[in-house]
Amino acid sequence: MALRTPPLHAVHETRGASFTDFGGWEMPVEFDSINEEHEAVRTAAGIFDVSHMGEITVTGPDATELMNRLTTNDVSALEPGEAQYAAITDEDGIIIDDTVVYRLPASLPEGTPGAGADYLFIPNAGHDAQMHERWTAHREQWGLDAEVTNLTDEYGIVAVQGPDAEDLVAAAAGEAARDLGRFSAEAMTIADVPAWVARTGYTGEDGYEIVVPMDDIEPVWAAFDCQPCGLGARDTLRLEYGLLLSGQDFNPEENPRTPLEAGIGFAVDLDTDFVGRDALAAQQESGVEQVFTGFVLEERGVPRHGYSITDEDGAEIGAVTSGTMSPTLGEPIGLGYVDEGRAEDGETVFISIRDEGKRAVVRTPPFIGENQ
Repeated sequence: MALRTPPLHAVHETRGASFTDFGGWEMPVEFDSINEEHEAVRTAAGIFDVSHMGEITVTGPDATELMNRLTTNDVSALEPGEAQYAAITDEDGIIIDDTVVYRLPASLPEGTPGAGADYLFIPNAGHDAQMHERWTAHREQWGLDAEVTNLTDEYGIVAVQGPDAEDLVAAAAGEAARDLGRFSAEAMTIADVPAWVARTGYTGEDGYEIVVPMDDIEPVWAAFDCQPCGLGARDTLRLEYGLLLSGQDFNPEENPRTPLEAGIGFAVDLDTDFVGRDALAAQQESGVEQVFTGFVLEERGVPRHGYSITDEDGAEIGAVTSGTMSPTLGEPIGLGYVDEGRAEDGETVFISIRDEGKRAVVRTPPFIGENQ
């Protein structure tokens, strides 16, 4: 199947980006170097094309009920202009995807992404068709009155992340951008393009994610004079903060995990009646066997997805889901699932790299910032 291409693909080619297949999209993985792009976001600002993420709107009298029954958080708590992180789970409480849900104001100007809808949510790359089918199928099953629209091919997203992001977005969109709180959003105009501007991101830094009509994304991208960044830097940045990567840190087929195992229990509201709620309530009562945590390798090597985590006798007690050489720390770090009794900070574990156990110490992420 042919890869989907982001609307800025030609712009990225001209800038010298290299590309990779991610979720069925041909996306820039690197412009200059991963370390250079990573450092720019930690110390100044970088801009990412994240148009591979999905965009689905939900509208109608039963929109809130449909969203509440298909996501693990309580969307009824959202005021217009607020955002919320949530998981999407099956009947067994297994994570199918994670998402950010926006409650849209009724007063969005015409042309603004999401105008006229009640909710906009962002599935991961390549999951938009699956989530659209899931929403429409359950709407029919439950007899709810809500319109569900997959707008992934009509909208694009750029993310401006880093300590200088506020200044950059304020210069491009107006001083009101400074007033946006974390996980809040507002309609603004950038380069004469109507935009939905949210103070969210996936790097651990302050920053903004900007949804715009796909046909008008090029001037929005050009409005920000900062380091272009690819998916390589995005991965090292999110990994330093312990943020989950769909398909890698959880995968319903290859590595089925619940939100409680994956460390995102904060995004589960058991007072709402969502698909998977009863299974998660039972698991909360009984406890989990393994938990998601981080570790720092104390010997030479780089942990990679799929490597075993063992005890001092070589018995397997978990598995690595993500790993890298941290550009900020200069140390090899990783994420993975470990038996609950071996997941305390400071616990010594071993990472099996080419059949050799490399000593590591468990550390709850984030690896930088408050835990550094």
